[in-house]
Amino acid sequence: MAKKHKPTTPPSKPAKAPVSVPVDNSPAWLVNTRLHMALLFLLGAMLYANTFKHDYALDDAIVITDNMFTTKGLAGVPGILKYDTFYGFFKEEGKATLVAGGRYRPLSLVTFAVEYQLFGKKPMVGHIANSLWYGLTVVVLYLLLMQLFGNSQKEKPKAFFIALTASALFAAHPLHTEVVANIKGRDEILALLGSLGALYFSMRAFHEKKAWMHVFVGFIFLLGLLSKENAITFVAVAPLTFYYFTKAKPSQIAMQTLPFAAAALVFLLIRNPIVPMTSIGDTSMELMNNPFLKIEGNQYVAFTAAERLATVFYTLGKYLVLLFIPHPLTHDYYPRHIGVMSWGDWQSLLSLAAYLALGVFALLGLRRKDPVSYGVWFYLLTLSIVSNLVFSVGTNMAERLLFMPSVGFCVALSAGAWQLIAKNGKKADDWRPALIVLVVVVGLFSVKTILRNPVWKNNYTLFTSDVQISPNSAKLRNAAAGELITTYEKLPQDEKEGSKGMLTEAVGHLNEALKIHPNYKNAYLLMGNAYIYLNRYEEAVTTYQKALEIDPDYSEAQGNIAVAYREAGKYQGEKLNNLPKALEYLEKAYQLKPDDYETVRLLGVASGIAGNHPRALELFTKGTQMQPENAGAWLNLGFAYLNSNNKAEGDKYVAKAESMQPGISKQGAQPQQQQ
Repeated sequence: MAKKHKPTTPPSKPAKAPVSVPVDNSPAWLVNTRLHMALLFLLGAMLYANTFKHDYALDDAIVITDNMFTTKGLAGVPGILKYDTFYGFFKEEGKATLVAGGRYRPLSLVTFAVEYQLFGKKPMVGHIANSLWYGLTVVVLYLLLMQLFGNSQKEKPKAFFIALTASALFAAHPLHTEVVANIKGRDEILALLGSLGALYFSMRAFHEKKAWMHVFVGFIFLLGLLSKENAITFVAVAPLTFYYFTKAKPSQIAMQTLPFAAAALVFLLIRNPIVPMTSIGDTSMELMNNPFLKIEGNQYVAFTAAERLATVFYTLGKYLVLLFIPHPLTHDYYPRHIGVMSWGDWQSLLSLAAYLALGVFALLGLRRKDPVSYGVWFYLLTLSIVSNLVFSVGTNMAERLLFMPSVGFCVALSAGAWQLIAKNGKKADDWRPALIVLVVVVGLFSVKTILRNPVWKNNYTLFTSDVQISPNSAKLRNAAAGELITTYEKLPQDEKEGSKGMLTEAVGHLNEALKIHPNYKNAYLLMGNAYIYLNRYEEAVTTYQKALEIDPDYSEAQGNIAVAYREAGKYQGEKLNNLPKALEYLEKAYQLKPDDYETVRLLGVASGIAGNHPRALELFTKGTQMQPENAGAWLNLGFAYLNSNNKAEGDKYVAKAESMQPGISKQGAQPQQQQ
């Protein structure tokens, strides 16, 4: 009896042949890796060519121009390696901890020291170097994506498309201007370069079965960590990458992750004695170092847990918006550019919903190994450490903090675009619509980048431009005012009288800063400085006193209040001929700062005019002791003796002044101070 066979059950859906675009059918330029690398490098580097003639700006002073280690060149490298990154600027133990979390990022400072050794104080060198490092980072990203997406000939078209589009988007993205156009931003570039480079060579070590390469991986990743701490997120990114893009077993993934974990451990062992891990949780009660403070009962208190979380999610939502629409851009998101948010604010709720959706999408994509979900994971993991969710980073948000996470955004966007192409079964020749869209977006991003770069020319252009975007930032209001005052100070004397509008503008910024942050002692200090130049001396004294009420040990305010009294005395005497008031102010200045030569000189002059010759002699004698090489000091003493009817002593000291500076006595008594 013949055996019966059951009919085969047809599949519920007809099987489809794998969608792929043959490399052979692709345009030659579209599959030319070397051409891609060259073009991407040029795109990344040359977008910042208009920064090459820029000066130093923002935190460049902290890590370069005013850093006692960097400015020593190679001789300063041991100090850079030994101390917190900000120690070389503050030059005092403990002051670096004013910035939340501490900083140990020696590698970028070492590169600055090398440049200082070879070229001196040349900002052009730093700007060119940044653009070259950035171009190299773009190329390494491209090579990594080719590794991830092109493990077989069948996958090559996808690899070319995703690697090229993601790298081009990353290269042109305007959010990166803060990192590349600001020399200090090199820490971000090197951290990402080291992390991507380590992951690239780790993938090669796995596929090529070269065990020795793992040592190289650990070394490169350690360099990334020594550039900036946020590279440590790649300890999580690395195993995730191997899970998504290889068929490695869990044990193999663990082995591939080992060099990353080992480098991270070495970094933490190096860092901890310098910047202890316990400092990460430290909470400052100064608004400029802790944005999660508010005023209650005339004092600052911490946000409630709900306010903090709502504010953090509001900023996370802003990050998403800026990734898609990078406008307007600003370097400053300090309080209160970002306000105190609550869960009654729709933006916070919408952001929370968006991130929950991203999280669910990423989790669902794990099983399918969806490359779009990989990009989302990359974004979320690298953003986590700077999100303010784990610990405070000292500011609400910053565009530079999106530098590393933006890689995930570009990968997700490019992988999603490829899926749309593949879903429709298109061939290489039909990529044109997607590539046209890419060219348009990269073109728009490039234009925005080029137009944004000039703002970073120097502190004046940066602060006075961005204060228009961030008018509610107390820090930026204060910075803009400070730069206006500094610019006024540098003007030639004959231009100052007609430029006092700059000082009035500065006072306006400072008043706004104090409305936002009433205990902003530096704003009071700068306002006092502006009032001195405006000849509003009593107001200067009052503002310095307010600064001292906030911080009685504020040395800058202590010194400047003495200057205010001195200049007030000089103004009352020389301009208003009010000798009693001049003496009153000068005596106060002398009590506060008896070692200031100009105060001693002016008080001596005023005392002599008032007929108090013993006091004048006492002060002018002290002046010669303070500046024995100053001919003017001896001349003043000589005239004081002559006015006291002591011709012998008077002639002696006038002759001494003449021997030091012939012709000085013809200038008359009380010549101006000689520096």
